[in-house]
Amino acid sequence: MTETDDVAVLEAANGELYAAIEAADLDRMGRVWLDEPHAQDVICVHPGWPPIQGRDQVLRSWAAIMANTSYIQFFLTDVEISVAGEVAVVTCAENILTAVGDAEADSSALSGGHVVATNVFRRTPGGWRLWVHHASGVLASTDGPTEDD
Repeated sequence: MTETDDVAVLEAANGELYAAIEAADLDRMGRVWLDEPHAQDVICVHPGWPPIQGRDQVLRSWAAIMANTSYIQFFLTDVEISVAGEVAVVTCAENILTAVGDAEADSSALSGGHVVATNVFRRTPGGWRLWVHHASGVLASTDGPTEDD
C-alpha cells in the first residue's frame, strides 16, 4: 500500500469515528478503536476531561456522551494526515453542532462549538485503528483589537 493509499484509508477511518458519534452507535465506535492485544494502551481525552485509559473505559465514556446527547453533527476542517510506518496522526478542527435537550422540539436548543483534535492510528492486520483521541476546546477569538494592539 502506498502512502497515498494510506492517507485515503486514514481519512475514511477518521471520518468513521465521527460518523459513529453522530449515529450514537457504540458498536460502530468499537470497530474504530484499537483492540487486543493493545486494548489497555488506548487513550481518550475529551475536552475538559482527564485522560481515560483502556478500551473498555474509553467506550464507556462514549456511551455516556451518546446517551446524553440528543443530536450532534461534525463538520471537519483543516484535516492533516501524516503517516510514519505503522503509526499515523490525523489532526483536524471539529466544528460541532449539538443539542442536549430535544432538538426536534426546540431548535433553539442547538449550539455550536469548535474543538481541535489529534487522532493517532496504528496499523493492525485488520486495518488502521484509533489508538489515541485528544480533543481540546478552542477559546473564541475576538475580531476587535487586543490590549497589545
